[in-house]
Amino acid sequence: MGKTESSGQTVVVADAGPLIHLDELGAIDVLADFTRVLVPVTVWDEVNRHRPDALRLPFLEKLDAPPPGHELHAIGRLYTLHHGEWQALALCAQFPGSRLLTDDTAARLAAKALNIAASGTIGILLRAMRCGRHDKTQTLALLKAIPAQSSLHIRASLLEQIIAEVSAQ
Repeated sequence: MGKTESSGQTVVVADAGPLIHLDELGAIDVLADFTRVLVPVTVWDEVNRHRPDALRLPFLEKLDAPPPGHELHAIGRLYTLHHGEWQALALCAQFPGSRLLTDDTAARLAAKALNIAASGTIGILLRAMRCGRHDKTQTLALLKAIPAQSSLHIRASLLEQIIAEVSAQ
């Protein structure tokens, strides 16, 4: 597939949440459309403890992250980021124009402060529909399965709103 439809980005850096949640939903294949899916070592280790099968995909690249720069260090402390989130953001900084995949609110806020684009599990599922990897029926089934099949924390009212918006398309 190459580039994403709206941002032109082909490199994504994954935090543990989206890898785990997409695997729980049986939909981790949606990440195959990106040119590169980078996984920091700490994130890889975390996913390996919870969902080792998610890491068996050939398009996932385990990488060492560089040490955080001064700005990332300050922002990471401000948002109380976990080590994997620090590493993911450091890799994003190393690959300008990359996108952070995270479901963590603090990591998303830190990414925004660093001018790094971020998406979560639901955003990736919706992207797969827009790109034609999944049709509307498949996407709705995955969204509806989130409460029962995944450990993704999302307000029920927000999930219902997203489902309604996809249904109306």
